[in-house]
Formats: sequence, C-alpha cells, structure tokens
Amino acid sequence: MIKKKVDPQMRAAIRSAQKMVQELKAQDSNEAETRRRVERMLESLMGYDPFKHVTREHAISSVGDSDYCDFAIVLDDARPKIIIELKKIGLELQKKHLKQATTYALNAGCEWIILTNSNRWELHHVSYNQQAETHKLDSWDLLEDDVVKLAEKFEMIGYRSVSRGDLDTMWQKRNVLTAKNILKIMLDEEGLRRLRRELKKETDVLVSHEEIVSAVRRILNESAAAEMAAMRITLPERKTRKRMSKPADSGKAESRQETSSPEEAEGLTHFTETDT
Repeated sequence: MIKKKVDPQMRAAIRSAQKMVQELKAQDSNEAETRRRVERMLESLMGYDPFKHVTREHAISSVGDSDYCDFAIVLDDARPKIIIELKKIGLELQKKHLKQATTYALNAGCEWIILTNSNRWELHHVSYNQQAETHKLDSWDLLEDDVVKLAEKFEMIGYRSVSRGDLDTMWQKRNVLTAKNILKIMLDEEGLRRLRRELKKETDVLVSHEEIVSAVRRILNESAAAEMAAMRITLPERKTRKRMSKPADSGKAESRQETSSPEEAEGLTHFTETDT
C-alpha cells in the first residue's frame, strides 16, 4: 500500500495546531481562548481568509430576535456556507450542542455544520425535508489521528474544496451510494444474470439465482440487510422447452413441456426477500 504524501506546508500547519491545542488542554483554557486558536486554524489548516471568509459571532435571525453562532464561513453568497459551533477545549461534544448548531443552520439557510472543541471535529449535513434531518458525515481528532488522515479531513472542509463545491458533491454521492440503490442494481434480473455468469467464469461452478440472493443477504451488515428485506427481487425464471416424444399407442409425435433447472433460467419470475 502506497502511503499518501502530505504537503510539507500542511504537515507543518498540523504540527503547529497540535501544539496549540496541547497547550490549551494543559492550561484548561476557556472558550474564548479556544475560539482564538480555532480561528488561527481556519486560516493555517483550511486556507480561509480571516477577513474575507470568516465571520465571528455571525448574527442569525430567528423569530423575534437574533442569535449568534461562533463562526460562519461565508464565500460568494451572503448566506453562510458552513456554521461552526465551538465549545471549550476538553468539553465533550454532545447532542445538545449539535441541536443548537442545527437551529442556527436552519435559520440561516445553511446545510453544513462543523462542531468542534479544537481537538475533536465533526462534520454534519442538514437536510430540509418536512422536518430537519442532521447527518454526521465524518469526525476526527487533531491530537490522536495521524497526519495523513488529518490532512485529508482539513482539506475536505478547507477553502479550496468548499469553494469548488466538493462538499455538496460528496453529499450527493453519499445519497446515490446507498445500500438500497446498489442492491437494487445488483439484484435486478440483468444484475443476477451477470453475477451468475461471472461466478461461473471465475470458479467454473454454476449456482442458481436464488443461491446468489441468499449469499448476498448473508454478507450484508444489519442496515443493508434491512434494506434488502424490504425489496421485491425479480429472479430470471426457469425456461420451459418442448420435447417431442412418441406415444406407445400412436405413430404421432406428442408435444411435452419440460421445465429447465435454475441453471438454465433466462425469463422472469418473482422472489421476495422476507428474512432480516
């Protein structure tokens, strides 16, 4: 496995940020001190211009009043691209903190939330359906994770990535690459035929379509298995073929139908998975 190289400038920025956070932790610093360090990281690790892209104590209009989030990343639009909710170093990130940030995001029309205490970082997406749904996409630890992983994560939420729309693309791909969508394609009639052909080609063993469905179900995790259990799976049906036979009491040929085995299947039949 080839280990990804980290840009020397990014490596130095990560080491500097780690040192700052270790000092914060040792001093048990308050939220104001944590905020100052995180603001420096927004520039050094993520490439945001603190005067153009970062709004401190960003005002969020709500019913009858205004709230203020710790930071907002604002690019070309006046609407924040990312809401950043910050807690003091050493304070565990909790659901109530995310709930607070989600309220800010909803009122600001923002889809992205970063929740951090300077060492722990979480990235969340807010979906606007009939009710708000918050999805945690990633998390990492500045003091525990290796430099390669940290570089990837901070680049993911950095200026270049966000300005190109990479976060939005990542969310779209996540919605496409669901267990439901992938299983639907794998286990349609053509998908099953293709799997059966490739298995025969690779192993020289012929299996039935039912056996493939059962095998896929066995290797799924609990969430994907639940998706599969709700699916109606259509199997290629067994062909019928005519064979001419000659009755003992007649010189005329008689047509008789036979049903082929699953190994000769080509048409359509229906099979519904009910097991979880």
